[in-house]
Amino acid sequence: MSTPTSLELPDGVRRTTIRTARGAFAALEAVPGSGVCERDAALLVPGYTGSKEDFLAILDLLADDSRHVIAVDMRGQFETAEAGDPADYAPAALGADILAIMQATGARHLVGHSYGGLIGREAVLAGTGAEFASFTLMSSGPGALTGPRAAVLRAVLASLDADAPGGLAAGIRRLWDAELEPAAVTDGVPADVIGFLRTRMLSSCPTGLATMAAELLACPDRIADVAKLDAPGLVLYGEDDDAWAPAVQDDMARRLAARRVCISGAAHSPAVEAPAATAGILTRFWNSAEPAATDSGR
Repeated sequence: MSTPTSLELPDGVRRTTIRTARGAFAALEAVPGSGVCERDAALLVPGYTGSKEDFLAILDLLADDSRHVIAVDMRGQFETAEAGDPADYAPAALGADILAIMQATGARHLVGHSYGGLIGREAVLAGTGAEFASFTLMSSGPGALTGPRAAVLRAVLASLDADAPGGLAAGIRRLWDAELEPAAVTDGVPADVIGFLRTRMLSSCPTGLATMAAELLACPDRIADVAKLDAPGLVLYGEDDDAWAPAVQDDMARRLAARRVCISGAAHSPAVEAPAATAGILTRFWNSAEPAATDSGR
């Protein structure tokens, strides 16, 4: 999971709710200090077990360039209301949610981190194409998670038994108490951040967590479909990414004919591990995808 280094809201960032035809979604939004948004708005989508707070370190940096920037909790994540039907957490359903959020906010740049990248591509494929000025896959992959992280996720999924006493919720609490919290303490995560991570994990929908884990292990490769679209693409990742290997992401960028940027000193969460570099890369990429704004001198 991504672990924010601070929970303090930067200047110009506020909590809000995005209301759409598919329901309400908890969000963080940032606007330029001048209040003037001259460039296309952007939407940031977190990964599995993540939330909008994963982008706290970059929201104000991205908004500084005359841009409205929104980060959301997907359905069932942290502060967004859950749904009881596992079908509501299938990639196509979550992608439809993201497309609805883009339509409601007017956002035209889409960034998906990790599993959020797989969901973002579902939104892109479900749209008409005109909604998107660009699509960024951040530390994401072409399909199902592989390697050591996949083995860990399989073990986690096997330990979650809906028929056990307490159901999925009890299993997730045991996972937090026995493994995730001790690991965070060992890593030296501050106590207030650990408290946030605990609240986030235990507030998220157990059905959603189990369903998304299964999808993450079985998600098909749909890069060939995305490559047919016209929106400019960016593949962005840390040099030490331990989810989808850098070589896999390099190949994905080639197949998409997308820009590829590897961030030194970052791993699977560049927005947390290298916020200034990540914000700068995204801003330059977005600006380049807006030729009309560039031509006007903005």
